Order: sequence, then structure tokens, then C-alpha cells
Amino acid sequence: MKFLILFFSLWLIAGPVSAEVYKWTDEEGITHYSDKKPENQEVTELKFKIATYDTVSYGTVNDDSEKANTTKANSKKKVVMYSASWCGVCKKAKTYFRRNGIPFTEYDIEKSKKAKRMYTKLGATGIPVIIVGRKRMNGFSEAGFKRIYR
Repeated sequence: MKFLILFFSLWLIAGPVSAEVYKWTDEEGITHYSDKKPENQEVTELKFKIATYDTVSYGTVNDDSEKANTTKANSKKKVVMYSASWCGVCKKAKTYFRRNGIPFTEYDIEKSKKAKRMYTKLGATGIPVIIVGRKRMNGFSEAGFKRIYR
């Protein structure tokens, strides 16, 4: 009984994982990302909520431009993912897509201003955000993706 109470208590307080990532450019012009703040460097702190298995959520896309760019024939199978290169959950999703022969378009929200604008327009606060036609998945799980990819 005590185990059940402990389990449900922990389950209730589980939520998205916050990550602090520091971005800086060295004297050679190379951009670096790290979870540790470097000494003697001017940094930009990037904050993201990384979706974990427990925080996967679903919804629909309300963006009219997305609707205009899809047809009934291909909207069900068009997969778009907003991600970042350092995100482990994003890597898991990409591995799954490749392993299963699922074509997808990836937008890195840190490397592309246009991708960041589209991501912001979706009202997203975590990564990955996966869109299949008009269905949206925040985070990634294989079972959840199968549900929206049908």
C-alpha cells in the first residue's frame, strides 16, 4: 500500500524537464552549446522545457498556412518536427522515423530564424513538437506517434 501511495505521489508531481543550455561564440567565431556555464565568456542562456515520455501531449494545428499547404491526400502522412540538435528525445524520434521509413521534415529552432518563428507561432514551449497533417504531438513516444500517424 505504501508503495502505491509513493508511486502515485511521484507520478502526480512529475512534469516537463527544464533544461538550461548556454550558448556562446569563441574568439574563432565558433558557436558552442553546453549545459555548464563557461567561465570568462559572455553567454546567452537558452531555456527549454524538454518533453519526457510522461509529458507527451496532443492537439491540433490551427495555423491556416499549414492547412493551405496540405491536401486531403497527403496531409495524413506529412510529418514535421521542430527540434534542436542537442535534444535526446528529438534524436529518439528521428531514429524511429528512419528505422520505420517515415519521411519527415525537421526544423531546428536554434539554427533557423524561420523555424523559430513557426515554432513560436504554434505557441510551443518544449521540444520536440511533431505535426502530422493537422494533428500535433508535444514530446515523443512510439505509441503516441502511431496514434497520430494512422
